[in-house]
Amino acid sequence: MKGTHHPTGRSSRGPGRVLGLLLALVTMIGVTSTAALAAPAHPGALPTRLSLAASPMDTVAAMQPSWNMGNTLDAIPDETSWGNPVATKALFDTIKNQGFRSVRIPVTWTDHQSSTAPYTIDATWMNRVKQVVDWALADGLYVVLNVHHDSWQWIATMPTDHDGVLARFKATWTQIAATFKDSPRSLLLESNNEPQFNNTTDAQGIQYNDELNTAFHSVVRQSGGNNATRLLVLPTLLTNSGQAFLDALAANMKSFNDSNVVVTVHYYGYYPFSVNVAGGTQFDATSQKDMTDHFARIRDTFTSKGVPVYLGEYGLLAYPDSNHPSRIERGEALKFFEQLGYEARTARVTTALWDPGTFAYLNRTTLRWTDPALFAAIRSSWTARSGTASSDRIFLAKSSAITARTLTLNPNGRTFQGLWQGSTRLVQGQDYTVSGNQLTLTAAALTRLAGNRAYGTNATVEARYSGGLPWNIYVTTYDRPVLSDASGSTSGLTIPTQYRGDQLATMEATYPDGSNAGPVNWSPYQEFNASFSPDYSDNGLLLTSDFLNALRDNTQATLVFHFWSGATVTYRVTKNAGSVTGTVV
Repeated sequence: MKGTHHPTGRSSRGPGRVLGLLLALVTMIGVTSTAALAAPAHPGALPTRLSLAASPMDTVAAMQPSWNMGNTLDAIPDETSWGNPVATKALFDTIKNQGFRSVRIPVTWTDHQSSTAPYTIDATWMNRVKQVVDWALADGLYVVLNVHHDSWQWIATMPTDHDGVLARFKATWTQIAATFKDSPRSLLLESNNEPQFNNTTDAQGIQYNDELNTAFHSVVRQSGGNNATRLLVLPTLLTNSGQAFLDALAANMKSFNDSNVVVTVHYYGYYPFSVNVAGGTQFDATSQKDMTDHFARIRDTFTSKGVPVYLGEYGLLAYPDSNHPSRIERGEALKFFEQLGYEARTARVTTALWDPGTFAYLNRTTLRWTDPALFAAIRSSWTARSGTASSDRIFLAKSSAITARTLTLNPNGRTFQGLWQGSTRLVQGQDYTVSGNQLTLTAAALTRLAGNRAYGTNATVEARYSGGLPWNIYVTTYDRPVLSDASGSTSGLTIPTQYRGDQLATMEATYPDGSNAGPVNWSPYQEFNASFSPDYSDNGLLLTSDFLNALRDNTQATLVFHFWSGATVTYRVTKNAGSVTGTVV
């Protein structure tokens, strides 16, 4: 994940290849960090304090949980270019105090390095990187330092500039290794972020990745000091967890005859769910299987054999983003993070949250969480399971009489304890009933909770379980949204929209012949915020320039807007050269 959102991922996470992408070695090493922490005794506990000697598996377990200082030293061309302030010692103080035990510090070297031999890295930049790394180490945090966006800026040209790229890669790591050779072994070095190579097959890409990992390993090991036994982090091609990629890395690592190595992959979920495209609005069985399969492959190939794995980035693509409407419904996102914490613990994988900065998780200026409740859920997932439900909303149509509503409870190993509104416990048998995992709120209780039935959330009820966090259920009054006719240009069309308490889930777009309309041609369901975007505060619904410019001229496209209440609204759009008209059906 990089930039406002992952420039490298655009080429590697599209349909076909995207869906595929998103989908031994133990000895004792010396750990000089006095903050070293041990592997958990069981999957529900964070590590406890280590002795001064630990295996690679124990050391990587001691790094859980981890955090990425994204979009800072990896920003292009400079540290503040992507909207974050300069990193400070206070930032790492905050991260440590929030329970993180390691940080990944992505660094892009390209704009601070000569592009010709001897590929000298600017001393001011190298000193700045070392200053930031030393701040984190001084806080007792483990640190992972890497070569980041260089992966697509110049390393990707290896197929057409093999010798030049290899020489620059070796020179880059020779300089980094020399600078950090005397740093404590709580510093880990990572070969290359999301390795990718232009115009190659997977088999060819694997060969290039093996060659770079081998060069990285050789250069660092030969640099002396603590680099002789430092843990080195090696990525699969594209940091993909597909079995072929894992097997290839395992074979490459075996050739090193070196136990002080760590595998790294990334995980951003099942792609349609992660960006809300192709109808992937829910963390459903397909999304869940994508996640369980990901961790099962890692466990079977590496951690069950004593090879440590560091999930160097995880999250949901473009979520959260306080600058744009949320493309993923909150409850569905919470289910994703809850299960990911569990799957990672059971697979013995250390997880590093990708945080692009101020408009996502931690505001780097205020050093406060942008969404404290979301972070509380992520933090809880490090050690405990939490119960959820089939939805976090009960929608009540204002135009209809209130009737009883049923949700399916997902206890996740917990026991359902009851419903609360604030400090008031609802009465079972009167306010709700439970049959198996079916929770039904009565009409009388919902009538009381809905109050004056103003559009929007009328009341919040907590489903509490025997452990973990409670599950919020928002009692919401709505009526079917109302759209109006509109006209404009292909630069963007805003449709006047009365949401009336509802929320937009997705948009389906087709032509009269049944083919798909819009830039996503492999599904009728277009990408949220890329093709369409709601503006709840200003009563608008934007069709973006990307969507409109992808439409055929003089061919009417039928749009079906799907809302979280279950309501749908049909709309038609016609483009004529640069003009666009929209009409209500």
